[in-house]
Amino acid sequence: MARITWRGHSSQELLSMCRLRWSYMKHCWHSLTFNAHMNSSYASDVCLTPIFWFVDNYTHCLGPFFVVGVAALTTSVVSIAYWIGLPFWLAKSQLMTVFLLIVGNWLLLNVVFHYIMAVITPPGYPPEGVSLVEAVSMCGKCISPKPPRTHHCSVCNRCILKMDHHCPWLNNCVGYANHRYFFLYMMYTTMGCLFLILFGLEIGYKYLWLDHGDNWTEVEPLEGQPVKFNLSGHIIPVTHPNEYDDFMMPPAVHNLPTPMVDLDAPSPGRRRALWFMAFTNVAVVMALGTLCTWHAKLITRGETSVEAHINEAERKRLLQQQRIYINPYNFGTKKNWKLFLGLVRGRSFWRTVLLPSWHKPEGTGLSFHTVHDAPFEDEWP
Repeated sequence: MARITWRGHSSQELLSMCRLRWSYMKHCWHSLTFNAHMNSSYASDVCLTPIFWFVDNYTHCLGPFFVVGVAALTTSVVSIAYWIGLPFWLAKSQLMTVFLLIVGNWLLLNVVFHYIMAVITPPGYPPEGVSLVEAVSMCGKCISPKPPRTHHCSVCNRCILKMDHHCPWLNNCVGYANHRYFFLYMMYTTMGCLFLILFGLEIGYKYLWLDHGDNWTEVEPLEGQPVKFNLSGHIIPVTHPNEYDDFMMPPAVHNLPTPMVDLDAPSPGRRRALWFMAFTNVAVVMALGTLCTWHAKLITRGETSVEAHINEAERKRLLQQQRIYINPYNFGTKKNWKLFLGLVRGRSFWRTVLLPSWHKPEGTGLSFHTVHDAPFEDEWP
């Protein structure tokens, strides 16, 4: 069996050299993170500092462009739906068209309303210059008291009540006052894109999948060398395409089938618009649908995105001590959703969720009930 060599070294020697180099690199890294003042997490943070600096300083500047981009993308998708989809369904069924207009405009109304409200509604900030009895800690950046579930946003450079995250697509933080708007915007946008995909499948199949560029195909294509008969009846090949070189012969008459013009075939501009709709809606459903599902799980557990990481770390820490961590703001799936959507004080689901609603969340955002001090069911909230 032949041995693999490279520059005079065998495979075993090469493997030994690679292991030695890898061990040397690990020792160098551990030497940099050996003492208590410099560990691997701190070194990683130092390496990522330029990225954090860029995000903190430029995300807020790019936010308006993201908002304009969302508005332009939504407008283009809706315009194409009216331009191509409405005439198609109107010619097919007037009753179905009325149904699609009602459902589609209901989805569009909720999308536009909740997006605008998520953008213009402040997420909620702790009051300044007031002593807060609800404060549980001090913010090291604001040097001010922090109420429960409040966290500092490095992009907005201030503390946010019940902060979830900073969304560049809103150019705003998602927090106590606008979290419901943000989630319902994602939900209705995902539903709207699914609506367009479902009722646009037939249009896409007809105008994109089927080939309408050529409606005529030759059943028996001609093959071989073109020929003609001379005066004696012999067959001679045609060496040039001009068949009218003999002025004594009348012009040949060709009765060939011609392709029929399809008046319903879309123009190249419409085909590009349909491809744009297909890629845009599928991408939004995949991206925004995944994010919406993730936030739905967080709402079910009664926590925000920031609290999800904090609770997970706390759960692991207590598990090492053979203890079980209990989220103090988790009141069960049904109660968590009712509190999040504001289905309290006699508010109905259809008026609060199915239709646009300006109602504010319960409380002030400075204090929250926990599983240890929650009132009775008939007193909630």
